[in-house]
Amino acid sequence: MKTESPSAPAIRLLSVDFDCPDPAELARFYGDALELPVVYSSEDFVLLGREGEPGLGFIRVADYRPPTWPDPSQGKQAHIELGVEDLEAAQARMLALGAVEPPVQPHPDQRRVLLDPAGHPFCISTQG
Repeated sequence: MKTESPSAPAIRLLSVDFDCPDPAELARFYGDALELPVVYSSEDFVLLGREGEPGLGFIRVADYRPPTWPDPSQGKQAHIELGVEDLEAAQARMLALGAVEPPVQPHPDQRRVLLDPAGHPFCISTQG
């Protein structure tokens, strides 16, 4: 049974953050791909976004180990799903920006799985 509090606190998404070895490099990749400007930058953290909207953050982790998707030994941790109109053109752009295409593509007609420069899987999809 759910109980309602008289005044629930407002909670909003500030950012989705990714661990990585080099925040500036990963921020450049996603900033170029999504045309998002840098909102904040330090040696160990970079935040991309636009005023009043949730952003993407990149946090330096000294002993970072990239995901090994689809091998479950080091889980994918998280991934971003990006909507596109043209899979081939979007994939070519992401590869030119530094993404890598893994050998496994579960549904290549609907979406492509790519790996960002730090090894995080992300998808480009014509669905949604």
